[in-house]
Formats: sequence, structure tokens, C-alpha cells
Amino acid sequence: MIVILKSDIDSNGPEYKHIMDHLGNKPGIQPRVHREIGTLQTVTEIYLIGNTATLDKAEIESLPGVDRVVRVSEEYRILGRHRDDRRPTGFEYNGVRFDQDNLNIFAGLCAVDTPEHVEQMLRALKEHGQVCTRMGAYKPRTNPYAFQGHGKSCLPWVFELAGKYGIKVIAMEITHDSQVEEIRQALERTGRATGVMLQIGTRNTQNFELLKIVGRQREFPVLFKRGFGITLEESLNAAEYLASEGNRHIVFGLRGMKSNLGAPHRNFVDFAHVPVVKRLTRMPVCIDPSHSVGSRDRAPDGLLDIFHVTAQGVIAGANMILVDFHPAPTKALVDGPQALTLEELPRFLDDVAIAREAYEKRRALARR
Repeated sequence: MIVILKSDIDSNGPEYKHIMDHLGNKPGIQPRVHREIGTLQTVTEIYLIGNTATLDKAEIESLPGVDRVVRVSEEYRILGRHRDDRRPTGFEYNGVRFDQDNLNIFAGLCAVDTPEHVEQMLRALKEHGQVCTRMGAYKPRTNPYAFQGHGKSCLPWVFELAGKYGIKVIAMEITHDSQVEEIRQALERTGRATGVMLQIGTRNTQNFELLKIVGRQREFPVLFKRGFGITLEESLNAAEYLASEGNRHIVFGLRGMKSNLGAPHRNFVDFAHVPVVKRLTRMPVCIDPSHSVGSRDRAPDGLLDIFHVTAQGVIAGANMILVDFHPAPTKALVDGPQALTLEELPRFLDDVAIAREAYEKRRALARR
């Protein structure tokens, strides 16, 4: 059960103390407080842990200072979209809005290689009105001898170039909690030239200690990728680890499932789960067509498989696209064979716009 307090309640005032005393005296119930600090107001939610089935919802709602009460209907109590739950579905970070109604495109380098390539990528994004990108500084690899990323050494010049070209948010995977501090220090040294969305990759979906640590920090939002060999339910519960530690600014990423059934694609495309995740949770949903397809194969109609798969996710209501581009794919240090070229960027953006328009028309049709 979730008790949502009125926005103007004083955490040091008598109403708040009365609510906490009242809830704390319920047998077998443990109150846990979460606060969401926004630009205009702070929302306080009290999660009641224990046997809440016997609690009287109306009685708790009648307490002075209580706005409403939501009964939890999913295991992922914080991120879940529960019955009669009217809590918002998104957040804003560094001037960019992330929610279940809009769409952001994060086109960029899977792995940062040279300043020249990074600058070419960012310049192209600016020329086409984009303010988000992906840039991999830390790269977990299956082969221990493969390129693992430049790490913290590249962060200062990547952030400076991002600021130069007006990039507001960079999606950047981390593999260890120490890298959060490396990113924070590099942002400080560059005068907060940009913002970073921490990415939890599919290999770390169930690295629960990393999830807890990343969840405790509130500075950076998180792109959480679904595990490639576990169920959707298991991945949603893993994302709840982040939220349970305090960070609810989470985008849930679909990147394909590891299965030979997806061949010849690199992974079995799971973008049919876009509306499912939006129905079960309040998280915006990201699709990663590059790592789902894993190639530049082209259909007889002239469209790349990556374009087709992207359109499938967007027309299903995706809110974010994470896609690989590179100025010179043959020189890319990671996943060059699946990267789109800068010349294909305007065509890709136009194709996404067509799919998004179709989704909007479908949604309008459903509301008639």
C-alpha cells in the first residue's frame, strides 16, 4: 500500500507526525518514506510494508495531510502502475522530458574512439536538431581481449564537445560503482557542460549490489536494460532495486533476447513488450534496434532491418531510441557492422517521424 501525502505537508509538522505515528502503530506494518523532489513541489509517499490487506484504505485517506492511498497490485511496488494509481509516468533531466507520452532519440557511438569521430557525430546531431546521444566510455565485452573502452580518460573531452554542440543528455553505460564518481568529477571539471544518463547494461541487470548503489544516488537518471536471458518479470523486479533505494528516474530498455530463435538477427526482437511495460509500470520505454538486429542487412523494399525494427518499436509507443551511428563504421572499435552512417541520419530521423505520426493517429483512433 502506498500513502501519498499532500504536497504542502511539513515533514516537521504535527500532521506528518500524526500520520507516521498512526501508521507505525499498525501491527505487522513497517512504513518506509520516499520523497520525490521536483522543481515546484516535493511529493512524499509512504510505502507500507507487511500484511496491508487488512488495512482500511478509507480510514487512512481520512487522515489530515493524506492526499490518497493506492493499493499495490504488482511486486514492483514503486515502479508499478497499480489500480487507481494516478502518479506521473516520467521526469525531467537537464531540460529534457522523459515520460510515457513523448519520444527522445539517442543516436551516437556505441564506443567512444577518437575526438574527431565524436565531434563529427555531435555536429551532425546538432545540424538535425538533436539534443541527446549515446557515448560508450566503459564497454563490458564477452572477450577479455576486446576493446573495453577508454574509460575516464575520455570523459573530459567528450563532455566538452557535448557542451559545444548543445547536447543535453548522454546515455553512458557503467560497469562499476566507482565510474559514477568518475563521471561526476569529469562533469564538474568541464563546468557541467552536459548531462549523463547512467546505463545499466544487460550483463548487469541482476548485479543487485551495483543496482543498489546506483539507486542511492539521485543526481543521474538511469537507463536500465532488460536482461537478455531472463523473463520480463525478473527484469522489472531488478529495476525495482533502483527505485527501492530512492532513484525513480528510470527508463526501461528493450534490447532483444538472447536466443537462436531470433536468427539471423543478433537477438530476438522484443519490441512487442513496449506497451506491456507501459501497462505494468510507470517507466518510459526505450528500444535498442542496433543491438537487437546487429547488422546492416537490407530488405527487398530497400529499407535496412534496423529501420524496420525501429519503426515497429516506435509505432508500438516507444519513448526513447538508443541507436548506433558512426562517421566511419569500418573504423569503429565496437559493433561497427551494425552502425548507421552520418549520411543515413536524416533519413533515419524522417523514418522515425513517420512511425511516430502513425502511432499518434492510432492512439487518437483508440480514444474516439
